[in-house]
Amino acid sequence: MKKKMVFAMKGIILAVLLFISLFPIYWLFLMALRPTAEISGGMGLMPGQLTMEHFKALFVEKGFGTALYNSLINGGSAMVLSLTFGLTTAYALSRKRFRFRIKKPLIYWVLLIRVLPPVAFVIPLYTLFTKLKMMGTRMPIILSCMLINIPLVIWFMIAFFADLSEEIEESGKIDGATEWQLFVRIVLPLVLPGIAAISMLSFLYAWNEYTYSVILTRSPANYTIPLALSVLNTEDNVTNFGLVAAGGVSSFIPVALFVVFAQNYLISGLSSGAVKE
Repeated sequence: MKKKMVFAMKGIILAVLLFISLFPIYWLFLMALRPTAEISGGMGLMPGQLTMEHFKALFVEKGFGTALYNSLINGGSAMVLSLTFGLTTAYALSRKRFRFRIKKPLIYWVLLIRVLPPVAFVIPLYTLFTKLKMMGTRMPIILSCMLINIPLVIWFMIAFFADLSEEIEESGKIDGATEWQLFVRIVLPLVLPGIAAISMLSFLYAWNEYTYSVILTRSPANYTIPLALSVLNTEDNVTNFGLVAAGGVSSFIPVALFVVFAQNYLISGLSSGAVKE
């Protein structure tokens, strides 16, 4: 009887925590689907009427689709480039056979870049991109997100590479595999769970990045989702909460789909890597 009560109490606590966690998302969807008059007049837990007027105004009048496209391009590009440079660097730093004098200082330097706040790099990056005549393009945002993501990828993946036995790579060398073939065909498949997790984190940072976007973006054609949401005001400079909620829902769905895909890939990587021959 006592065990049943403890089990019931745990269930109740988990249900309450789940409700608290999901309620803001439910309320966001509710505001996005309610008419403006109902939002301003007071809202209950259940909507009295549903409408798509906010989504229509968002994409037709405000051109939110452009911001959504820019965020997808920026986030995807920053993620791919960060993984390309970060994975190779982490692999080289985790292997004893790659010997160079600045190995340890380089590891601490990578950590220093990650620890510093992103705003510390704004002025140098602004000056650099201005001299390179990149302002007005997507490149400043992509490269700035890379600056933050690459150290994260390196520090996250060093542990995964260090846990791998080098005997597997030695067997590959005996079979005539080159360093690149060892890395791509043998090592990377064994660290797929880590790659999936760090890909998710890298993409989410680039997707939600606001500091660099507001400073390095000049043209509305290059606005990202956080920047586009910040300027969703009416002609009287009053925020339309239904419109902002619709923007939040529109920005939430692609990320949710990406997380679901990454989770499935993570589970697949764990299950395939668990069997050793």
